[in-house]
Amino acid sequence: MTWWGHSTSWLSDSGVQLLTDPLLTNRLAHLRRMAGPTPSLPGAPDAVLLSHLHADHFHLPSLRAVPGEPCLVVPRGAAGLVADGLGRSYARRCVELAPGEETSVGAVRVRAVKAAHPGGRGPWSRRNATAVGFVVEGAARTWYAGDTGLFDEMTDLAPLDLALIPVGGWGPSLHTHEHLDAVQAAEALHRVKATWAVPVHYGTFWPAGMSRVRRHMFHTPGDTFAEHAAVVAPDSRVRVLRHGDTLTIEVPAADGVERRDLPGREPS
Repeated sequence: MTWWGHSTSWLSDSGVQLLTDPLLTNRLAHLRRMAGPTPSLPGAPDAVLLSHLHADHFHLPSLRAVPGEPCLVVPRGAAGLVADGLGRSYARRCVELAPGEETSVGAVRVRAVKAAHPGGRGPWSRRNATAVGFVVEGAARTWYAGDTGLFDEMTDLAPLDLALIPVGGWGPSLHTHEHLDAVQAAEALHRVKATWAVPVHYGTFWPAGMSRVRRHMFHTPGDTFAEHAAVVAPDSRVRVLRHGDTLTIEVPAADGVERRDLPGREPS
């Protein structure tokens, strides 16, 4: 798994390449990329997983910039937005999933799961589709949460090999908009019982000028998540990645091979 900032990650499992919520630009409205390089994708993914319609996750210009003609796995009802913004050729590549539904991409299964988050495009659009997360099942079981608050059914996702958990945002009012902060994200990790966890959705984009005013909110959520996870989810290992860094794990095989850590770094 390579983290390219915000919620954009590249997942490789069983020869299948997946891209989550690509945001490949350096600017989105009033937001600026404040950390890390512009994403440099290693090639064409087999599928793009899109969790919900908000523009920082479902960014139409970034979808146009993704190489190849990957399958677009989207929340049920979202293909219309793709058709409106990118044309019917893109819409024909869409696979719409509601929570509990799944599709196959090569050797892996991709299942949509619940996310507690608003599903509408925003105040300027009437487009709406239920926000989802995804569980990818190949050699590993990986949960990409998208945007979400806590919900009771998180325990149904356990156990996992890897969890990509949002831990921040770009303002002080995360709770009122159904996001996880670093403390709640640690509780989410406790519920899903993931062997490995990587914090995402923090420290990349920020309103212009604001990173100098609220630097603690911009830089610290990843390490704060790791600190709380060590207390409430002590059986999980957290890896705080720098932008563009990669974490590689091996999962148990039938012959009992143990997980082992390859690239990446422990939280400071």
